[in-house]
Amino acid sequence: MPDKKKTEEKVTFARELGVFDATMLGVGALIGAGIFVLTGMAAGVAGPASILAFALNGVVTLFTALSYAELASAIPEAGGGYSFVKKAFPEPVAFTAGWMDWFARIIACSLYALGFSAYFWEFINIYLHPLYSLVVGNLGPHLSLSLMTLLVGFVFISLNYKGASASSKIENIITLSKIFILFIFVLFGLKEIFHFPGEAVANFKPFFPKGFGGVITAMGLTFIAFEGYDIITTVSEEIKDPKKNIPKAIFRALGIVIPLYLLILFVSLGSLRAEGLPSWQFLGKYKEIAIIKAAEQFIPYLGVALIGLGAILSTMSALNATLWASSRVSFAMARDKLLPEKLSTIHPKRRTPHIAVVVSGAIFLLMAVLLPIEVVGSSASLMFLLTFSLVNLSVIALRRKRPDMKRGFKIPFYPIPPILGVFCCLFLAIFQYKFKPLTWYISLIWIFVGLLIYFAYFEKKTSKKKPQVLDVDRKKREEEKEAERKKFRILVPLHNPDHVTKLLDFAIPLAKKYDGEIVALVVVDVPFQLPIREGLRFVHHKRPLIKSAIEYAKSKNIEIESDIKVAHRVADGILSSAEEEKISLLLMGWKGFTNTKDKIFGEVTDHLIRYSPCDLVVLKLSKYPIKKILLPSAGGPNAQLAAEYASVLTKEFESELTACYVVPKKAKNEDEKKAWEWIEKTLENKVFPFGLKKKLIESDSIPAGLIREGKDYDLIVIGATKGGIFRSIFLGDIPEKVARHSPSSVMVVKKYEGAVKSWIKKFLG
Repeated sequence: MPDKKKTEEKVTFARELGVFDATMLGVGALIGAGIFVLTGMAAGVAGPASILAFALNGVVTLFTALSYAELASAIPEAGGGYSFVKKAFPEPVAFTAGWMDWFARIIACSLYALGFSAYFWEFINIYLHPLYSLVVGNLGPHLSLSLMTLLVGFVFISLNYKGASASSKIENIITLSKIFILFIFVLFGLKEIFHFPGEAVANFKPFFPKGFGGVITAMGLTFIAFEGYDIITTVSEEIKDPKKNIPKAIFRALGIVIPLYLLILFVSLGSLRAEGLPSWQFLGKYKEIAIIKAAEQFIPYLGVALIGLGAILSTMSALNATLWASSRVSFAMARDKLLPEKLSTIHPKRRTPHIAVVVSGAIFLLMAVLLPIEVVGSSASLMFLLTFSLVNLSVIALRRKRPDMKRGFKIPFYPIPPILGVFCCLFLAIFQYKFKPLTWYISLIWIFVGLLIYFAYFEKKTSKKKPQVLDVDRKKREEEKEAERKKFRILVPLHNPDHVTKLLDFAIPLAKKYDGEIVALVVVDVPFQLPIREGLRFVHHKRPLIKSAIEYAKSKNIEIESDIKVAHRVADGILSSAEEEKISLLLMGWKGFTNTKDKIFGEVTDHLIRYSPCDLVVLKLSKYPIKKILLPSAGGPNAQLAAEYASVLTKEFESELTACYVVPKKAKNEDEKKAWEWIEKTLENKVFPFGLKKKLIESDSIPAGLIREGKDYDLIVIGATKGGIFRSIFLGDIPEKVARHSPSSVMVVKKYEGAVKSWIKKFLG
């Protein structure tokens, strides 16, 4: 009889990022272009006391980081500061916060593009001087810088428009590379300081050549270098256990970056022995390219190349990430009807917020070409300071308005840190007027235009938004459903409409045999440039697969559960569902080949083979129906499980089974005897009601022998084989070759290795 439970369709989001991934995301954003581009400028306006400016900025940003940690642990939604202010204050304030945040990221893009151009031409000047003379000599420094800025801007606008984006693992590698490069810079600088301690000490005298006002100016100018951790909160919906992991990631990122910043500034100031100039004046002279000029003084030839490449890499990755973030902010505001709805349009094929990308890109290129780099850096810092002030105020407001809100992290010594955060951010913002008045004029014009547009147009549109409905009994219903779950649960990811019923033909008899349940899953994948919630727009494309599975299961007198997961990567969606649904067996199809040269089964299948939290069946469907099954025997838990599943399938398909063992040609009697023993051991206590045969296959190659013999069978059921240190990662050489090259259907069975998987999961955070 079918299960009486009502079949429910769930649409959920895959949480793909662990605490290590989230930390590296924050570190990567913090170590962007700021430390490369702004170090020289800070030294120029504060002298040796610029190191104090960086230290104080670390304290100031920590106040706001505490606020971000509490808010993100309570409101783990995409959008970051804009989402927090929206929850705490009336809509006009939320609009202002989002409007400023958008502009802050746009103008940060301008800073990173200009920084890239400056370092690019300096790199060309050092290593390809004839080319530098040809281009810059004829066009002039300003025009050369502007043209390169436009070029790199167009490249990254195009990449974000098309949807090209590195996965979190690639971003981790880039971030670790940047840390390594800066670590090399620090080591050589310290070596120089230890060799010439007297000159190093002299470089820090006088410590305040521009007075303490210079320190405050440097703090405001360089604050943008301390704001990158907030990008962690913009992807809150994609972080595992966000209430715990977001605060951890924020503080770990700052704990890595702030000491590194101080070391970089210390060696830049202390190691230089430039003739005729104090080190701080030397750094101030070269402004945005000061780091590479410092590297020329104390790092060997190839070291300078390393620092130059590091600066170029950092500015490029920062530009890409910040353009992505700026388009996301404008996209989120447009979705909330606080900006033109066109900005929330998603490209029908590339699934990227292409209009938001183009608009953000056009504004940042205009700012980069028209404004000096000091004004660009100061404007970006000013906007972030104002936005951070509102975030700190949001903590205070929500503590009063929503004291019952569950917070995974609470600010210690509240309310002192957020109050100090508001005061320090506003003080630094106001002091920016002394350094560059144009910064404030640009910012005030942007805010005024935004508010004018809001009250003239968007306020009326948002007043028509539908009210939300709160499901009070949801938690209770989820607990009741959890209690009803059966222990043996099979997850069947669906992708190919032609294979829906065939995959269920394998899952249904296993579910009946072990008194289990089936969960049919489809994954809606969205580009990294989109907030994960926007995948909801594409869910309707996948619903026919679920409907087909439910109807077919009912025809077989079994009801199944369904799950629709929205994820940036299909594999992450499947793994997330397997963990949440407490799956015992993952049964997935495989097309039989991959177009990716560096993958064995393909990106999705390879990832699932490595990290599946349960037993795994990889099924290549070629011949169908199944009337003859070949079961190779090799011993071990995988072969035992394969035999167990094979016995269930023979009963379901009314198939005869042949158990086999591959022996070498001209095998000795003792080898044959051992082979028969393995066959008997594998078949022990298994029932095959429609016929059982046993045979030895002679072949010097096990895969070749099985492929040749398997041509006469409809299905080969084979256990994963173990070999070397990679035994827990791949299915083994033999199953991989058989699955890839056999013309028959192939079912590879892999038993879950809990201890190894737990270690991998712990290592990955």
